[in-house]
Amino acid sequence: MSAVDHPRHGLNELVHSPVRFSIMAALAHAEMLDFKDIRDAIQVSDSVLSKQLSLLEKAGYVRIKKSFAGKMPRTSASLTPDGREAWAEHLRVLREIAGG
Repeated sequence: MSAVDHPRHGLNELVHSPVRFSIMAALAHAEMLDFKDIRDAIQVSDSVLSKQLSLLEKAGYVRIKKSFAGKMPRTSASLTPDGREAWAEHLRVLREIAGG
């Protein structure tokens, strides 16, 4: 088996980052989550989450929705169909590497 054949080459580098992986995992289990709920679930600062969500949005994996609850701004996120596909493929490759 050559190095090119190793399944790790199929990992999605954008998704593989620990924070982005955690965001994708949280969003994979919900239709949509509020910013604060994602932040609290994956235990990162607002600025870290904002930056990582922006990267995922730019890649087309996450959809960001901004609205207001009364006078308070509200940001929510959800996986796009491309994001769900990228997540499923990334998990498939991880399982292949792990031998399952």
